[in-house]
Amino acid sequence: MKFLNTIAIIAVAGFLMVGCKAKESTYTAAYKMAQEKELADESVNTPTQPTQTTVVTETPSVTKVEAPVKVTVEKVTTVDAGDAGKLKKFNVIVGTFSITTNANGLKNNLISNGYNAFTVQNAKGWYRVVAASFDTREAATTFREAIKQRFPGKFDDAWLLINE
Repeated sequence: MKFLNTIAIIAVAGFLMVGCKAKESTYTAAYKMAQEKELADESVNTPTQPTQTTVVTETPSVTKVEAPVKVTVEKVTTVDAGDAGKLKKFNVIVGTFSITTNANGLKNNLISNGYNAFTVQNAKGWYRVVAASFDTREAATTFREAIKQRFPGKFDDAWLLINE
């Protein structure tokens, strides 16, 4: 009995949702009426003298402001023992996860795109995905900018981790 009541309620709800839906032709007709009214108003208010247009030939100068790069100093260790030789002092971090499976997914995605990525873990248990590791801060910063440009919007929050 409960099953039949549930089916009946679902059927009535579905009928109400479909029955109350406005048709596209209603919207189209209203849009056309508004356009006709706008054209009629313009023809009544059209000035008898031609309008004058001003053209600006100067382009405003835009100064690009770079956001400061996030830098963290902490002790990390590689999750996979085979990656220990990859870990250097300056690391470009592209993701932080509490679950190793999620970190490995991003790491594998980067590896499939040709990067020498690996996963590290800090003392608090967070898994960090390292896109690349360098001996100098300048090289790490340059790489950070390059990966942000290659994947616009994906790694905009990439940051530097200095391994102690």
